[in-house]
Amino acid sequence: MLMWSYFSVVVTDPGGVPPGWRPELDIEKSDGNEAVVAEASPLSAGDSSSHIVRHCRKCNQYKPPRSHHCSVCGRCILKMDHHCVWVVNCVGARNYKSFLLFLFYTFLETTVVAVSLFPAFLVFFTDGDDEITVSLGSLASTFIAFILNIAFALSVLGFLIMHIMLVARNTTTIEAYEKYITPNSPYDLGRKANFEQVFGRNKLYWFVPLYTEEDMKRLPVLGGLDFTSRLEESEPLQSL
Repeated sequence: MLMWSYFSVVVTDPGGVPPGWRPELDIEKSDGNEAVVAEASPLSAGDSSSHIVRHCRKCNQYKPPRSHHCSVCGRCILKMDHHCVWVVNCVGARNYKSFLLFLFYTFLETTVVAVSLFPAFLVFFTDGDDEITVSLGSLASTFIAFILNIAFALSVLGFLIMHIMLVARNTTTIEAYEKYITPNSPYDLGRKANFEQVFGRNKLYWFVPLYTEEDMKRLPVLGGLDFTSRLEESEPLQSL
């Protein structure tokens, strides 16, 4: 599962802006009139959580909500979280689940290895030479392996906890540190809905880097283009 999740992050396209993509709302309002689009929704290159139409100067195209331009990949990434050097790929809307599972299984693997090495690690500090049945070289390598696995497990755990908190608030690493971001993400729909927007609704697929066809149809947010905000959810209730 660890290797499956890892290669899934590496080879899966995080999601790029479709060629010719335009904000649907502005097209409907303008009826193809570019001047009306510009007047009704001024272009912005700032806060990705706002509902202002955003434009990427480097790609020379509109930017969907929550997308950012990656200077390494040279394109805008849908719901970009960060560019990860360890997987040589951007982490975005379509491979974020695989990335989280990769962190989870890496933590489990390093923890299991550390636990299995712990008895041999204790032998390193044994005073009696009669109890030592392995060479000093093996003890030294076991000691180093145990320390490295513990250090790696703790560092990955901290990273995993940070991303769990981001998922719970339905935000990304970039949005969390964005200069103009509001304290509460407008896309925070509650922990359950936020979790489903990353892992899907089918519980059998929560621990594998895949989505069911049903989830892809019922949750367009998984594609990285359509996002529901708290304001949009409250509008139907206000109309009643």
